[in-house]
Order: sequence, then C-alpha cells, then structure tokens
Amino acid sequence: MTAWRPGDRRADTASMLRVDQAGEYGATRIYAGQLAVLRRNCPEAKLTARMAAQEQRHLDRFNRLMSERGVRPTALQPLWNVAGFALGAATALMSEQAALACTDAIETEIDKHYGEQLTELGDDEPELSRDIADFREEELEHRDTARDAGATTALGYPLLTAAIRAGCRMAIELSKRI
Repeated sequence: MTAWRPGDRRADTASMLRVDQAGEYGATRIYAGQLAVLRRNCPEAKLTARMAAQEQRHLDRFNRLMSERGVRPTALQPLWNVAGFALGAATALMSEQAALACTDAIETEIDKHYGEQLTELGDDEPELSRDIADFREEELEHRDTARDAGATTALGYPLLTAAIRAGCRMAIELSKRI
C-alpha cells in the first residue's frame, strides 16, 4: 500500500457502505415480495429462498461495517422497503419467469456497481474489497441461476429488465447521497 499524499483521491467508503447496505436491504425486500406471492413449493420459490438467505448475510455484514465505522444508512430506506417489496411482488404476480428476470436485471447492475467499487478501492481497503468481491461472485451466481431457470423467457424480457436496471441505477445514485 502506497502512502497517501495531499491531492490523492481516496475512495468514499462511507458512501460505498451506505449504498451497498441499501442495495442489500432492497434485495431482501424484493425477495420477500416474491416469496409472498410465489407458490411455496415451486422451483422458483426454492431458488429465491436460497438467494434471499445469501442477501441477508450480505446485509448483515454491511450493517456491521456501518456500525463499526459510524456510517449512517440512507434516509431513503423506508422507500426501498416498500419499493423493493412491491417490485418483488409485482414481478412474481406477472409470472415466475418475470420474478427471475427481476433477479437477472438487478444482479446485472450490481455486478457493474461492485466492479466499479473494486476499481475505486484499489489496494486501500483490503477487507472491504474482499467482502465486495465475494458478494459480487454470489450476485453473479444469482444472475446466472435466474437465467438458467428461465428469466430470459419472461414475457417482455428486454423491456422488463431494461426498466428494472434503470430503476436500480437510479436507486444506487440516490442512496449514495441521501
């Protein structure tokens, strides 16, 4: 690790933790909405429950890091609570494949987001980088699992995923700051 010098740019880890915690919280709410609608024993519900448990583990880790570092959560958390659940429930009501397409879209954006964070962090925060890299791998697994299970066969897949990805990008930008 090279020494920091005046004028060097440092990663805004507080903003990173805030947005990552908000994203993992939103993911748990999306999956909760989907699980409230999906038939209990359908294959998609079993996949969703497994992914939800991983998202909860990610959320727990970011909650601990925020507490340790004194980082406040986004003020938009109540909105993400409702919006996440509504998105999950709405896509599950559309079809099992639409629920999977939602996962595909979200995880595609999260892969990009986590990749940008890893680049910004460089060698400055090895523990945080390791967490983000590990979580990124699981998010990619979620995306690939959703695709393998039929996400791309959802009615209106290109439009549905484009809209969800745009919403995800907006939520990321808002949660960094608010």
